[in-house]
Amino acid sequence: MLAFLLGAVLLLALVRMTHQIARAPHDRPLRAVTYCIVCASLSFPMGLRSVADNVDGMVGAGTAKLIQNILLLGTVYWLMCFYLQSASDPRTGRRRARIELIPLAITAVVITAATLATPRSERGHVYATANMQVASIAVFYLAAGTYLAYALAMALRWTLRYIQVSRGSLVVGLRLVAVSLACMVGADALRGVLVVVRAFDGTVPAAVITGVKLLLDLAIPLFVVGVIYPGAASRMASLRLRWRHQRTHRRLTPLWVALNQAFPENALHRAPSDGWRSRLTPQGLHHRYYRRVIECRDGLVRLSPYLAQLKEAGPVEHLPPGVIADHLNRALKAYTAGAQAPSGVVAIALPQGDDLDDDVCQLVLLSDALRASRPAD
Repeated sequence: MLAFLLGAVLLLALVRMTHQIARAPHDRPLRAVTYCIVCASLSFPMGLRSVADNVDGMVGAGTAKLIQNILLLGTVYWLMCFYLQSASDPRTGRRRARIELIPLAITAVVITAATLATPRSERGHVYATANMQVASIAVFYLAAGTYLAYALAMALRWTLRYIQVSRGSLVVGLRLVAVSLACMVGADALRGVLVVVRAFDGTVPAAVITGVKLLLDLAIPLFVVGVIYPGAASRMASLRLRWRHQRTHRRLTPLWVALNQAFPENALHRAPSDGWRSRLTPQGLHHRYYRRVIECRDGLVRLSPYLAQLKEAGPVEHLPPGVIADHLNRALKAYTAGAQAPSGVVAIALPQGDDLDDDVCQLVLLSDALRASRPAD
């Protein structure tokens, strides 16, 4: 079950990062994260028994395990590169990334040599059942585990630094990453200790080995979730804003229709539109939303001289929307009939604050009251 969960999370992250890198191909930190996810995604199938058996059958025993571990080394290397590219200028970041290639290459060579030095009958091992008294097997796990712990510890240190200067959804994502990295560092360190104990013919309870594996199995998808969380949270916020604008646009329809019929020249026909594409994209929806708000407010400004009778009902800001809607209907009829506008103006649906949301809120209340006053429409 955990394997399928990890695979699904990695696939989702890979799709997300591929989309982002296509939009910003020259963003080095983003490329590093993308390569990190690619390496993790490629290593995942190598851990599946069916895939490993096929690869080992075609190339040789132990090949799938070697490839999986080299890809894991690449995963943490690119994770370090993300921080190196983010925390320094491009030239320094590239230089430090090249330096970090040295321990990566050494570790890859060591585990490859260890695999080749391992008898074929022992190459099909997994960590829980491997014979650590075979020197090459112990070297394999110690070398790979040491590099993983080093790279993950460096990434954890930088992650904790970034948490202090980040805000919003990015902080949540970084905290998830920090927790997962801490778990992985602890698990790798413990696995190294257990390798040494088993190499000297020590006994390790099976429950301890299973617990360490479970910790890693949970930490890896948690790390991927932390990486994609800020982008996913931003997308969710965008969807909520789109839904709110769509709902508000619909609720403004009664007011907009009434004012547009009276003042058709207020329509913003000069605004560019891509037809059906504009209707399907978020930008098109937001454009129609702001256009409707502006046209409603412009219509009320032009109609304001015909609302003089509202002064007789008391302070306009204290009148309920239903009363204002009744007067608005009368004012529209008077304007349509060509009646002379009284002197002075009366502003209605004035916002209580200074931002656009307050203005829209008053327009929506008036539009709702107008709909209620025209049940037959």
